[in-house]
Amino acid sequence: MNYLMLAIAIVSEVCATSAMKQSNGFTRMPWTVVTVVGYGIAFYFLSLTLRTIPTGIAYAIWSGTGIVLISAVAWAFQGQKLDAAAITGMGLIVAGVVVMNVFSNASGH
Repeated sequence: MNYLMLAIAIVSEVCATSAMKQSNGFTRMPWTVVTVVGYGIAFYFLSLTLRTIPTGIAYAIWSGTGIVLISAVAWAFQGQKLDAAAITGMGLIVAGVVVMNVFSNASGH
């Protein structure tokens, strides 16, 4: 259940960040509302996960997954280019999150 709440936080953050781009500096109200509500949901569910998942682990998963997902959304829908260096960097982020979760005693397993 904790990782489901973390997944909701991640998806909400990705939606909010995507909407922020569409809000055009908070000048387009519908997208601005989606941004504010999305971040509210994201932080609420992230806070719930911190009851049982260590902060560093939860944040590593949240931010690392968020970076990869928002980059994919920006590539697919907003015309962002992803070169080899960007893809390699994201791969290293994912690898770091995996190492933290699988090999670190900080993960609390």
